[in-house]
Amino acid sequence: MSRSRTIALSRRELLEAEVGRFQRDAPRRVALVYPSPYRAAMSSLGYQSLYRQLNLRSDVVCDRVVLPDDVPAHRASGKPLTSLERDLPLSHYPVLAFSVAYELEIGGVVDCLELAGIPVLAKDRGPNDPVVLAGGPLTFSNPAPLAPFFDLIVLGEGESLLDEVVDLCWDHGLDGARVGEAVSGRPGYYVGSHDGDDVPAIAQADSALLPARSQIITPHTELSSMFLTEAVRGCSRGCTYCVMRRSTNGGMRTVPPDAILGGIPEQARRVGLVGAGVTDHPRVADIVRGVVDGGREVGISSLRADRLTDELVGLLARGGYRTLTVAADGASERMRRIVERSTKAEHLIRSAELAKKHRLHSTKIYMMVGHPDERDEDIDELIDFALELRKVHSRIVFGVAPFVAKRHTPLDGA
Repeated sequence: MSRSRTIALSRRELLEAEVGRFQRDAPRRVALVYPSPYRAAMSSLGYQSLYRQLNLRSDVVCDRVVLPDDVPAHRASGKPLTSLERDLPLSHYPVLAFSVAYELEIGGVVDCLELAGIPVLAKDRGPNDPVVLAGGPLTFSNPAPLAPFFDLIVLGEGESLLDEVVDLCWDHGLDGARVGEAVSGRPGYYVGSHDGDDVPAIAQADSALLPARSQIITPHTELSSMFLTEAVRGCSRGCTYCVMRRSTNGGMRTVPPDAILGGIPEQARRVGLVGAGVTDHPRVADIVRGVVDGGREVGISSLRADRLTDELVGLLARGGYRTLTVAADGASERMRRIVERSTKAEHLIRSAELAKKHRLHSTKIYMMVGHPDERDEDIDELIDFALELRKVHSRIVFGVAPFVAKRHTPLDGA
């Protein structure tokens, strides 16, 4: 689905293509806001999971609001930002819950509030303005840049605190300042005006709430018509650059295969298995086999080169894979040891061999460059290794990203 086609779709067309949407009413209205366009919002498992959790409450109705594809055009039109479910202006919702994935989406937060006519800074809002909350993946690493815009921020895994914070909003008269004061200093909540640089411990969801699953299937997303379901949460590895080290679970929680496969709706023809280390699941082959034996395509959010087997890659090929994507995250063996990445050159070569054997179109390798300890000879080794890989598989693709130091990791400030 091209970007131009996505922009051309009206709200009505988007809704008509959806399967699984809630259309209901309840005394308490919450707007779940994603500060990126629809195609990204509906590819977010966390966003969809929270949408379902709130709508399963009898006293709450949760509607979705997303950033327009063309913000300048929307602003020029003079129209307010409205919800998908009922076309209601965002400013008419007493509670706004934003899900923020990464730093650049903070610009989308500002755009959404401006388009709704709501004061952007929390200090400028009064008791008659909505309570504005934030959560999402960015809170694992660095919630501080969010602080000026939100009455409070839920840190970490939001499922365990979501119902509580919604109740607190109504218990404190839908006054954002009062709600922030009520939770200040408590684990899982961050209020910038009170907590400053002292970020509390992040929240951990009860394992009984796993797995997170899609609620809505639609073709108009980055992951077209794909049903997403969690296979693992957290990560058992200790890569020094990764924000998953701040996970509260002391490692990785795995979801039983029956719980994963049993939660896939009959109409789903494409299934995405989500998690930081899906291929570290001890029964990943059984899960993938269960998906493809049901005549469905399969996708995995993270393939670890040292965990790939002939059986697993064969199942992925049956499930529609055309590119085998793994991560090296270090230009040389020396750099991979420095960042404590367990992947070795032999694992990457084996990945290319398996891709060739199972007739996949290409082998893609994610690479991180620019670590402070990196030298020219590390890049030279990467170039030589690329030529070696090319002898194994005819099409090798590198995705190269610069190293960016993340808060709450051993490389913070590097």
